[in-house]
Amino acid sequence: MQPIISIQNISKSYGPIKALNNVSFDVPEGSVFGVLGPNGSGKTTLLAIIMDVLQSDGGSYSWLGGIPPDAARRQIGCLLETPNFYHYMSAYDNLAVSAALKRKGMDDRLRVLEIVGLTERKDSKFQSYSLGMKQRLAIGAALLDSPKVLVLDEPTNGLDPNGIAEIRELILDLNKQGITIIIASHLLDEIEKVCTHVAILKRGNLLLNGPVNEVLISEDQIEIMATDMILLENTVREMQGVKKVNKTEQTLQITCNEGITTAHINEFCLNRGIVLSHLSLRKKSLETKFMELTNQ
Repeated sequence: MQPIISIQNISKSYGPIKALNNVSFDVPEGSVFGVLGPNGSGKTTLLAIIMDVLQSDGGSYSWLGGIPPDAARRQIGCLLETPNFYHYMSAYDNLAVSAALKRKGMDDRLRVLEIVGLTERKDSKFQSYSLGMKQRLAIGAALLDSPKVLVLDEPTNGLDPNGIAEIRELILDLNKQGITIIIASHLLDEIEKVCTHVAILKRGNLLLNGPVNEVLISEDQIEIMATDMILLENTVREMQGVKKVNKTEQTLQITCNEGITTAHINEFCLNRGIVLSHLSLRKKSLETKFMELTNQ
């Protein structure tokens, strides 16, 4: 299957600051693809480049199998900035302005208002909307003329928990309708809950990319202690299935292949004459994994 966009060695500098450094990845068709990283990692710069808002210093990208850029843009809806609507105008009239600026979608306003759940408030002034409603209207504007792809930069920024949940549900619904969605976010929780694929950036460098359940897999650790810690460490390093042994001040934290349990560790040590004084399973959160990757 042809990727929605193929990004090859994109680089961008602002003076001495390298915003992007030879970033390459493909976005599969039908995916919800998250570009994840802390603030300053290059996410917004990357989206601006692939939307022709910024010029890269090097590299290339191709949308929809390499069709001409003008034809590709007609199939892409985009929200890169804070929603910018006229406060004294209704949602319906604001969408008319958006449609006129894009030269498309004037007859599509009722459909997108229905999709983003604002039909009942279509005649209300924009200034009366909550932050979540304003963001949904902005996504509605990006959906004019039924794009094949939706590009969103930090779509839940500044929203309360209810607003975040609304946007998350909307993204999932749009994806079920066949729209490929590319989201930039610094929020791991957002990416984990809505995305099928992810690329992780740090200071302009691509750390990892691929399916979320592979890239953001968390590894549990088994924590052990015994009277002779040196003997214990040498022993568990010999155990098949033990991938990594980390020493702390008082314990050993071991990472094992899937299927290795605390019972297996205990039995292995007992068979070698070591009685464990401490044995526990420590669940490692995705947040911990992300913090380790980005050194935050």
